Amino acid sequence: MLNVALTGGIAAGKSAVSQRLVELGAVLIDADAIAREVVEPGTEGLAAIVAAFGPEILCADGSLDRTSLGALVFADAAEREKLNAIVHPLVRAEAARRSEAAPKGAVIVQDIPLLVETGQESAFDLVVVIEAPLEERVRRMVDDRGMAEADARARIAAQATDTQRAAAADAVIVNSGSLVALRQHIDEFWEKHIDPSTGHAG
Repeated sequence: MLNVALTGGIAAGKSAVSQRLVELGAVLIDADAIAREVVEPGTEGLAAIVAAFGPEILCADGSLDRTSLGALVFADAAEREKLNAIVHPLVRAEAARRSEAAPKGAVIVQDIPLLVETGQESAFDLVVVIEAPLEERVRRMVDDRGMAEADARARIAAQATDTQRAAAADAVIVNSGSLVALRQHIDEFWEKHIDPSTGHAG
């Protein structure tokens, strides 16, 4: 079994990378997806968030109002740490459970946006960082996700820098061109780093 961590800043292109890695045979564990699951209505995660931040961060149907909570935590580092202290342990526990359930000999890729910020890089055999130019990331967040530019830049500023992520990386994939070019970079990474480790051919 090979444990690979995939990380990168918001809007760097991790989703496209993880999709291609799955096509190549990896088992994906998506920390963002798990983070959503552990705060669904009826979970201990959501109950803890309401206890910490108040019922005003709930929608009328009892689900988490992600927009309100996001605006709160990205404007205040202390509030963000409070949220992380609730969610991160739940995400790690579920990720560990899924990793243990993976087939023997699998290449497990854990997509963890805050890998460096949470100091988890040493837990993996390989750390892969996806980078994209700052202004392109801002453009994607504004144009593709409908985010205000100031909010986009605040979210980027709340994360580790490219330099910090690169320092933890075994491989850096730069996503500054087309999707075709990105997929080629991923295939080259797989051939160089994954196949020799797993014994898979080509």
